[in-house]
Amino acid sequence: MRAQATTTQSATGCLESKELFQHRLMEDPPTSNAPADERRHYMMMVRKAQNLCAACPLMQSCLYDAITKFDVDGFAAGTTRKQRTEIRARLGVRVEPEDFDTLAGVTAPHRQVDHQEVVRLRNANPHESLETLAQRLGCSLSTVKRHLRKNRHEGNVSPIRKTRVVSMRDVLTAYREVVTPARTSANRAA
Repeated sequence: MRAQATTTQSATGCLESKELFQHRLMEDPPTSNAPADERRHYMMMVRKAQNLCAACPLMQSCLYDAITKFDVDGFAAGTTRKQRTEIRARLGVRVEPEDFDTLAGVTAPHRQVDHQEVVRLRNANPHESLETLAQRLGCSLSTVKRHLRKNRHEGNVSPIRKTRVVSMRDVLTAYREVVTPARTSANRAA
């Protein structure tokens, strides 16, 4: 059993090829007016990353999470940021970007507390005390209570994701529709 876990860990291309997946071009693709050599290099890197992802045993779950749960940058799950945006549009999925400053507890003094952020943090951390949420937001306990009370009275649904739930099959179908034609035309051009 231990050997199987090691095989899975070493089989993920993103871990074995960090220099590829974390390359500056993969994070910030070249524009159409960038030098041809840079665009060509980027396309070669994307093809290599796509092949590594396609061979990965975690590809499907990684793709599902990258489409439905996390707004990641760069190249992930065999897709570029642009492709993930198109897949989400086809599926009617909206994923909110993470507010890393708030999650890390970074707040500015006297900043206005966003109502949706209070509700989002509460929904994301249902077992935390309201005092802890207030500390994270840099506001008073009464402010957190006021926003949550307002949310209850308005009968609001969580503003985190007003999106439909999609199946793995839906995500894989949209992936094939968006990525496969792009790979085929890129291979013809090469």
